[in-house]
Amino acid sequence: MSRESFDLDIRIDPERQRVAKQRAREGRRLMLLELGVAAALVLGFLASGASRRLKAALLGAGLASPWLLVGAYLGLVLVGYALAMAPLGWWSGYVRAHHYGLSTQTLRLWLADEAKSLALSLVFGIAAGEVIYWLLRTYPDTWWIWGSTFLAAASVLLGFVAPVLILPLFNTLTPLDDEELVARIRRLAERTGRRVAGVYTIDLSARTTAANAMFMGLGRTQRIALGDTLYSQYTPDEIETIVAHELGHQVHHDLYQGLALQTALLVGALYLAHLFLRWGVARFGFAGPGDVAALPLVALAVGLFSLVTMPLANAHSRWRERLADRFSLQATGNGAALARAMTRLANQNLSEIDPPRWAVWLLYSHPPLAERIALGSEAPA
Repeated sequence: MSRESFDLDIRIDPERQRVAKQRAREGRRLMLLELGVAAALVLGFLASGASRRLKAALLGAGLASPWLLVGAYLGLVLVGYALAMAPLGWWSGYVRAHHYGLSTQTLRLWLADEAKSLALSLVFGIAAGEVIYWLLRTYPDTWWIWGSTFLAAASVLLGFVAPVLILPLFNTLTPLDDEELVARIRRLAERTGRRVAGVYTIDLSARTTAANAMFMGLGRTQRIALGDTLYSQYTPDEIETIVAHELGHQVHHDLYQGLALQTALLVGALYLAHLFLRWGVARFGFAGPGDVAALPLVALAVGLFSLVTMPLANAHSRWRERLADRFSLQATGNGAALARAMTRLANQNLSEIDPPRWAVWLLYSHPPLAERIALGSEAPA
């Protein structure tokens, strides 16, 4: 398809919306099932005494050093949890994605991605766990303050290195070979007072038929990445409105707002974990808050806190997304292109445009697409 032959009168596909609604309902039920299975695994691991027995077995194997004990315990727990959740992950991430035509992955590639994700979880999970358990052993009354600070700082560092060290494990970034579009994006960035280090395409088509675009990285590693599934099927006007939306997040300093909120939520989650540990140490006979066998208590507290505060985090995200949409309209003056872009995304990504209000309130980090399409459609020409 040439870049001059795009349909400029694109509409919501009713049949795609019927399938999107079915997919969304299934997804919500699957999420509940995954939460229930995860909770049952953690509670069972705690109540059955399996956590204490695992620690005892590791001590019996000669892992007396707390650093070795924590590393081995966390590694075995992370692998065991991944294996226990693997059937649901396979059904959700592979079978359903192929059923709805949203995946282009072979089973071999999907398994390779899962193995790489597990390896990264082990590296980062064990490293973070070693620090948290050192804090628990050293500062049992204030560990949650220092732990929140450490995790927030680690997430910032990860933002810097992810595009350079982690993304290439899964995707290939290629400088966008479209001088006209690159120049257009750079002019847009200059008008909004932002600097763009580079404009790239990312090979999303190797794994999905869905379209996406994103800002990634921090500082010198920051770049704009257009999914090849988006670049090949959207007009330059539509791409510009999507990039302008992402620039809106930068102009509004949403990254820093998000980090502040994330840090506050981390403090709350770890403080609840602190309370759970104070109660559970005596209840379950653990050696103290730094006893690695008490990890299920930490997991339950963090999981419960995240679940309860999820509507708050999502409401904040929807607010910032609405502001970014309005910024896109102001920066481009092209509401029709924004509406078309959102319509294409709904059709291509099988996204439900008008989900139930309760689902939006609980689960959605972005406004419903019907609202975003209307914002563009009703904007002055």
